Amino acid sequence: MKIEHIGIAVKSLDQSDTLFARLLGKENYKQESVAREGVTTSFYEVGDCKVELLEATNPESPIAKFLDKKGEGVHHIAFGVENIYSEIERLKKEGFIFISEEPKDGADNKLVVFLHPKSTNGVLVELCQEKG
Repeated sequence: MKIEHIGIAVKSLDQSDTLFARLLGKENYKQESVAREGVTTSFYEVGDCKVELLEATNPESPIAKFLDKKGEGVHHIAFGVENIYSEIERLKKEGFIFISEEPKDGADNKLVVFLHPKSTNGVLVELCQEKG
């Protein structure tokens, strides 16, 4: 398991892309929409890790609700795993609660699943596996 990326909820992807390009000294390598989640993402490589900026595309999306409740900021931390299905089983046996136990297609060519923050000290945790 490794830190794959840190997700940051933003109000404006255009403004935040400008800010993060200046901060990191490089442009994003990818921008992608995930219609099912109502989000557009922008990815930056930072060493062996990534930063994912997330902008809501509709007022009912999880990111829109997060922004309404907490404002801009760190939304989740994602851990890259070799086998998402075995990690789900292992973590369920350890007593962790999942938002959904079935992995879904996510951004950046990943299968993703989220653990509920009430079982992870208030932090939304994503597991992600590169799709074959």
